Amino acid sequence: MSGTDRPVALVTGGGGDIGRAIALKLAQMSAAVVIVDRDEAAARATAQLVEKAGARALAIRADVSLAQDTIAFVEATEARLGPIGIFANNAGIEGVVAPLHEYPDETFDQLLQVNVKGVFLGLKHVIARMMQRGTGAIINTASTSAIRGRAGLAGYVASKHAVLGLTRTAALDVAETRIRVNAVLPGPVESRMIRELEGQARDGAIALRRNVPTAHGRPQDVANVVAFLASDEAAHVNGAAWVVDGGMTLA
Repeated sequence: MSGTDRPVALVTGGGGDIGRAIALKLAQMSAAVVIVDRDEAAARATAQLVEKAGARALAIRADVSLAQDTIAFVEATEARLGPIGIFANNAGIEGVVAPLHEYPDETFDQLLQVNVKGVFLGLKHVIARMMQRGTGAIINTASTSAIRGRAGLAGYVASKHAVLGLTRTAALDVAETRIRVNAVLPGPVESRMIRELEGQARDGAIALRRNVPTAHGRPQDVANVVAFLASDEAAHVNGAAWVVDGGMTLA
C-alpha cells in the first residue's frame, strides 16, 4: 500500500481469532475490509469492529471449499468495494487429535477440503483478478505444522504442508508480475483453535505442546506480520514462509 491508496483487503476465516486480528490490523492501515466466514454472525461481528475502527467493512457468509462460493465472494468484493489489493487467505480448521492409525477418514477428507482446496480456490480466483491489474499481495495462513511433524495431527499437518507448497508454486507462477504470494506460519496462538486442540490432546494423552520456550502468541502477533507482508515494505518478499512462533521451532 502506498501514498493515499485505500486498498481493498479480503480476509477469509475473518470471524475467527486470527482472522479478526488480521482484519482489524488491515483496517488500521486504511484498507476497506471484506470478512468471509462460514459463521455469518462471527463475520458480522468482525465487520462491526472494523467499522468502529473507521474503515469500510463487508461481511459475507461462504464456504471456502466450494468453488461457487469462492467465485461469489470474490465477485461481490470487487463489485461492492473495488479491486482486491490484499488477500489474507486465512480460513482453516483443526480437525481432531488422534494417532494416524486411528485418524478418522472423514476428518482427514474435511481438512483437505477446507485447508487445501479452500486455499487453492482462493488463490486461483483472486490471482485471476489480480493478473488483470498486475499487482497485489496474498498471504496464506499456514502453520509451523507446515515445516515439522506433530503427533496426533496427521490431517492438520498434511494440510498445512500443502498450503506451503501452494504458496511457493503460486509465487513462482506470478513471479514476473507485481503480485506477491507469501505464507505466515503461526505457532501456538491463544485462540479457540489451540484451546480445542490442547483439550483433545489432554483427553487422548498425547503431548501436543512440547519444547515451547515461550508463552503462546497472540492473534495480533500474526496480524502484524501479515500487515508487513501486505505492505510496500515487503515489495521484494515473494514465496517466503514467515514463522511466528516465539522460537518454538528452534527447540
